[in-house]
Amino acid sequence: MDLTSSTNKLLVIGWDAADWQIIDPLIQAGRMPHLQRLIQQGVRSPLKTIEPKLSPLLWTSIATGKVASKHGILNFVEPKPDGEGLRVSQSTSRKTKAVWNILSQNGIDTWVVGWYASHPAEPIRGAVVTNLLHEGFQEIGTEAAPLPPLSVHPVALHEGIAATRLHYQHFPQALLQQLVPRHKEVGESDDRIISLKKRMSYAVSIETAAIQLMHQQEWKAGFIFFDAIDTMGHLFMQYRKPQMQHVTEKELRWFGEVMDEVYCWHDASLGRLLEAAGNDVDILMVSDHGFHSGAMRPSIEHLPPERRMELESSWHRPFGILVASGNRFIGGITPGPCSILDITPTCLNLLGLPLGKDMDGRALKEIFATQDIPAPIESWDLIDGEHGLHPEDMRSNPIETSAAIQQLIDLGYLAAIPESTREQIDLVERESTFNLAVSHMSMQEFGIAAELFEKLHAHKSDIVRYTICLAQCKMALYDFKGAMSIAEPAYAGNPDNMELLLMLCNGYTELENTKKAEEYTRTAESACAGKQEYALSLANLFFLQHRYSQAETHARRAIGINKQDPLAHTLLGKITLASGKFEQAAGHALDALEVTQAVPEAHLLLGVALLWLGDGMNAMQSFRNALHFDNQLKDAHRFAGMLLSKIGQGQEAAYHLQKAEELRILNPVSFIHEHPFGARDFAMKNNLPF
Repeated sequence: MDLTSSTNKLLVIGWDAADWQIIDPLIQAGRMPHLQRLIQQGVRSPLKTIEPKLSPLLWTSIATGKVASKHGILNFVEPKPDGEGLRVSQSTSRKTKAVWNILSQNGIDTWVVGWYASHPAEPIRGAVVTNLLHEGFQEIGTEAAPLPPLSVHPVALHEGIAATRLHYQHFPQALLQQLVPRHKEVGESDDRIISLKKRMSYAVSIETAAIQLMHQQEWKAGFIFFDAIDTMGHLFMQYRKPQMQHVTEKELRWFGEVMDEVYCWHDASLGRLLEAAGNDVDILMVSDHGFHSGAMRPSIEHLPPERRMELESSWHRPFGILVASGNRFIGGITPGPCSILDITPTCLNLLGLPLGKDMDGRALKEIFATQDIPAPIESWDLIDGEHGLHPEDMRSNPIETSAAIQQLIDLGYLAAIPESTREQIDLVERESTFNLAVSHMSMQEFGIAAELFEKLHAHKSDIVRYTICLAQCKMALYDFKGAMSIAEPAYAGNPDNMELLLMLCNGYTELENTKKAEEYTRTAESACAGKQEYALSLANLFFLQHRYSQAETHARRAIGINKQDPLAHTLLGKITLASGKFEQAAGHALDALEVTQAVPEAHLLLGVALLWLGDGMNAMQSFRNALHFDNQLKDAHRFAGMLLSKIGQGQEAAYHLQKAEELRILNPVSFIHEHPFGARDFAMKNNLPF
């Protein structure tokens, strides 16, 4: 099948924070039939997120195929260009084309509803309803606010969209009864009931707007985003079973089923959207991250507001969901590793368009019904056309704009910004810079990230997050002394901070300062006793210290807490490999890969275990798999090179060995080199150059 000739439409549906850990039991109970049908006819996979796990950044990455340091959306809010306060992050601050801009300039009619940072609506070929659909609409004690200007494109749709919005005071009683069967016992004046009505009214309005556009507009691609699973999760996931310590029996009875019912509402909404879209449609269902729902839920309810704000993202699990269903997909196969960065490249290829080489994701070609894929181009940003981007005079970098305004104030051209407003802007600028640094850090650009964290740390050394991230960058750059020099005094002032404590354990272990490493490790063991969330961290620590028995105990405990954690299975495999238990190591690697293929270290681990078991052919395939997923994995290059040398494939072997050496210079430490039964041992056993 030629992708470009397909008459099928493409519908992309985003469910913020949707998680297989909740979806799978609901499907098994028959409570999400529409999603179940899509899965049965298509493919499903975990979808890996990126850091920082903040929704505006992530959904912009989904819409662009690029990390935040490239696309420019760095926070929920941003300074206003006039310096008079803050506003919700805007589409005018995005520095690159979104998928709908690319489709528009290629003559593809597209609609977009509710996407983060989509306001003001871009004049694309098609229609846009922005994320300010309910801005000011549900304030208590006021009449329903009008739809903000530039919320809808084209303007002719403005009144029709505004009229369909659902106000929370008119929330259907039947839906409230479904979501909270005991709502009368709770009382509808309860803040939690009011919050529920507001958040779900917005979700209903998003669905209604999308269905209206599908009925009224010609379209080839559609993008709709729901934030309710995430926003409801931050309020109600604490009440879900198993009971959290701070939750009362009454609260568990009132709100224990809310989150499951929210998922069921989304499934019913999916059914209505599919009916409106018609039969000739291919579906991509995505979420930007998961959401803890069991033992790993954080306890932050007693923290002050500032600390709660910092830690809300700790609710987010690193894997969301992906479902692909329709004629252009092969059903029933297991995709390779999938990241949120892969969605835009996949959409472009599905619609017969090339991806840009400057995108950070890949097209998921292995699930396509055809391999007739256009070759990539350098960048869609270099190609002009009727893309619907806002004109340059509307677009800005909010932090640079804020700095320019301050300069005008300093020169006396503008009145000074009120202190309270200045403090708000300063906070947002710092947090946006922090998010930018974390984005660089997630791409392993530790030098760039460290420079940003240095500035933040110098300005606000009392903010522990800045210190921790700066120390982590120094650790990644092998400046262990530098990391300890800032982590140790920070820990002295924050003795309850487990991240700092574990960093000190790891740092002094790396420095071979046995006395301090043992001292901090004893403290960590005591502090982490009975705290499930630190099982994997302790396992990593003891593994680094070559204390394999203790490491295995904690790794197995981590797996007991979450059997679907691929990192725990991979670590247990590393431990058993280092202990000489090769068959067990291979089994643990396979356990990790059964959860998701998106763990290149698990492919590497499997290859090493198979090699020591004498299965060179399958070992080589595992090394190739590891490098397919991460071409910077030097141990995979090293083993592949030596194995190819052994079987006489000299030219290919030379490439891998050279690549391994280049990477070794950049990153001298590795698991395989530093532990028993690694590459060095294999080279010595087989009389190969190392």
